[in-house]
Amino acid sequence: MTVATKGRSTGPTPNARAQRRQARARRNRNRRILYTGFAVILLVGLASLILLAILKPQPGEYVTSQGNAHVTEAQMGQFTYNTIPPTSGPHLGSLARWGVHDEPIPNELQVHNLEDGGVIVHYDCSEGCPDLVAQLEAIVEHYEEGVILAPNLDMDTRIALTAWQHIDRFDDFDEERVERFIHAYRGADHHR
Repeated sequence: MTVATKGRSTGPTPNARAQRRQARARRNRNRRILYTGFAVILLVGLASLILLAILKPQPGEYVTSQGNAHVTEAQMGQFTYNTIPPTSGPHLGSLARWGVHDEPIPNELQVHNLEDGGVIVHYDCSEGCPDLVAQLEAIVEHYEEGVILAPNLDMDTRIALTAWQHIDRFDDFDEERVERFIHAYRGADHHR
């Protein structure tokens, strides 16, 4: 608003300038509140995701470590592991080949694969179960390394999944359960 005085125009009145300053200050304050609100929402969302990842239970059962001592082939068969199949303990210095096996793998050999971040999918088909083996093979063949499928005739269940200090045992095929276990533990190196 301008005031005309004898043909001259003067600038805005002091009252109009003050109102514009107040409006500008209000807009700036509202922007700061809006940006702060977005930042708080983003931080709370991120913190929630991190907390959920930390608190989400890992698949299978946690098993106390029996160490990771290396043994010789002459010492094979002399150890009692705290689970069947084993999840840690004395083992050979060599690794079993990753992938599908038709023969059982000695405990002392498979434990080293677990220590190196491997996951082993075991099955007990003493009565024959070609459909189950085919389903498990289809999963394991997706991984070039880090996963083994092998028979194990010493188990109390038809399927067991092992990783270093973790085991999951069940009787009926469950693809999601197998994949979840593999994704949780494959690649975690446990050398000390």
